[in-house]
Amino acid sequence: MPYIPHTESDVSEMLATIGASSIDELFREIPEKLRVKPGALNLPDALDEPRLMAHLWSISKKNVNMADVTCFLGAGIYDRYIPASVGAVISRGEFLTAYTPYQPEASQGYLQAIYEFQTMVAELYGMDLANASMYDGATSMAEAAIMSTSIKHREKVTISEAVHPHYRQVLATYCWSMGIEIETLPAVSGGLTDLSANSEGTSCIIIQYPNFFGGIEDLAAAREAADKAGALLVVVADPVACALLKPPGAFGADIVVGEGQPMGVAMGLGGPVVGLFTCKKEFIRQIPGRIVGRTKEAHGDKPGYVMTLRTREQDIRREKATSNICTNEALMALAATVYMIALGKNGMRKVATSTVQNTQYAIQKLTEAGATLHYSSKVFGEFVLSLPKDPAVVRDALLKRGILAGLPLGEFYPELADSILVAVTELRTKEEIETYASALKEVLA
Repeated sequence: MPYIPHTESDVSEMLATIGASSIDELFREIPEKLRVKPGALNLPDALDEPRLMAHLWSISKKNVNMADVTCFLGAGIYDRYIPASVGAVISRGEFLTAYTPYQPEASQGYLQAIYEFQTMVAELYGMDLANASMYDGATSMAEAAIMSTSIKHREKVTISEAVHPHYRQVLATYCWSMGIEIETLPAVSGGLTDLSANSEGTSCIIIQYPNFFGGIEDLAAAREAADKAGALLVVVADPVACALLKPPGAFGADIVVGEGQPMGVAMGLGGPVVGLFTCKKEFIRQIPGRIVGRTKEAHGDKPGYVMTLRTREQDIRREKATSNICTNEALMALAATVYMIALGKNGMRKVATSTVQNTQYAIQKLTEAGATLHYSSKVFGEFVLSLPKDPAVVRDALLKRGILAGLPLGEFYPELADSILVAVTELRTKEEIETYASALKEVLA
């Protein structure tokens, strides 16, 4: 454990040891205007450990605890069941790191776990290959868009308005820094993407499946639109939905990305999360991140796992890198791996089926309670309700009753100022849905 100086004499001794006369000299490379002046932070007095724990505990009680409320809030982070085996495996000491295992001879277990993660994610999405995890779904999508501009040599990307607003904000940041134009396809009255617009000159068309409103997009039509524009088709796909729906790869998608949080990763306060990234084999040299592969020992047939490909990483080819992906989300990828293994194909299909059934029951009960279903398209797990009262007021009133009602949409879509996005997972029971409906009816009355 490193020594931490506590007194002025300790600091002076440390400075003398490294040959600096003062703290200011030690930080002379930092411009004066960027330095924090003494006392400027206005920090409170130090607390001993028990008082500090009590203080932190009092702060934590201000958060909404999922054990105390029923969650109908989704919009990218979902309340799904996490098997006990997930926590048991990822809490083992040898797995408690997010760093890429660069020494294969010392990291066979972790490399194998990442290899299995890649294999199952690729199979789930119906794609040729997957990389060894990204930061989150939003950066995965942005990396896919940048990758498409490199492949197609075009400086424009096209994205549906029905893609998650936060994802589109991340894309805008990436593209702004690289001088790439963004074209937006509108979401029509049914809550689905209008693919009739001319997208000539674009490098890719980005569609979410199911989309932000829960609507199941027509990927066959999206593939046709991409082909017409000479562009790649990038799909942002919910991995749990793909256990039941026809996977994007079956429609000929070129790149499929997504958020792996619903598979064994706790909601937390919006993180940590894990990005998924898959593509066709022909684009393997263009992908961000790295790929773990399986081989054999030089002497014998015993299998071994190695870092097969990491061509675009900032840490090894900084001046040529087109991706900033370095540290991966290996611990969260491990959680997703254990989740997929624990449930298997049939288990994940049952989770997705239960989600659809619960969603339909929730739509029935909540519309009977006085809400109106805003879109008529087929949905998976989420749907938009129009309310006769301010959605934010309704949300706050229901929170006092122990119900996280959903996400008011006016902040992201002004035309949906009277609407709320409701999410339903396999965890929601008949009684919980009926309680929500009953409370909504009272609040609306």
